[in-house]
Amino acid sequence: MKIIELSAREDFGLFLRCEDGTQGVVDLSRLAGRGVFSSWMQPGVFEQVKLSDEGAPEWPGEVDLCPDSLYLRLTGKQPEEVFPNLRRIRARAWVICCSA
Repeated sequence: MKIIELSAREDFGLFLRCEDGTQGVVDLSRLAGRGVFSSWMQPGVFEQVKLSDEGAPEWPGEVDLCPDSLYLRLTGKQPEEVFPNLRRIRARAWVICCSA
């Protein structure tokens, strides 16, 4: 799903508006201070979020997040609900793996 608008909110919240009209705030506080996201703990860094040319949220230092993952967190949907072809891929993988 394509993100068309975003902005930082307090306490590591990220407001998203998607091309299908879905919008809301995703809580990213569980990532703050961990691994590559440790830079968010520096004052003002999280607020520097911008939308990359590929449509992903990105921060200084080449830190970015997957837009599809954020959409799933925002909506609470399962991947198969958003990407129906995943059902066929899983079924096919099971047949190939387990029928040999």
